[in-house]
Amino acid sequence: MSKSQSTAKIFRITLEVADLEKGAAFYASLLDNPGKRHPGARHYFDCGGVILAVLDVSAGGLPPTPGSKLHFAVDDIEASHARAKELGALAPFKVHGQPAGDVTVRPWGERSFYVTDPWGNELCFVQEGSLYS
Repeated sequence: MSKSQSTAKIFRITLEVADLEKGAAFYASLLDNPGKRHPGARHYFDCGGVILAVLDVSAGGLPPTPGSKLHFAVDDIEASHARAKELGALAPFKVHGQPAGDVTVRPWGERSFYVTDPWGNELCFVQEGSLYS
């Protein structure tokens, strides 16, 4: 790559919700991170150099559109799983025949579990050290 070329990097990902207070509280609890309120019906969470922006689109009269699945690397998957379970957010579907909401080693080697937030956004939490890349 020449000096004139640059590599794009992700710095912010936005998830849409229909209630900013509820969304901020949900993600603060799930991520064990209070985040920070920003103008424009947004609440930001620093996730290791990438900002997770929770955006309330209902103020503009729109319903939230669930985003793509996001993957989080975590040091303590059991603590993350316990928070997700307490929130009633463990995913109800299966991944390769295994319950998605269970902490398990997936066929590709990652130890993970899946979450669905109240607006239909899907998240995956993966034990640091088992990341498949």
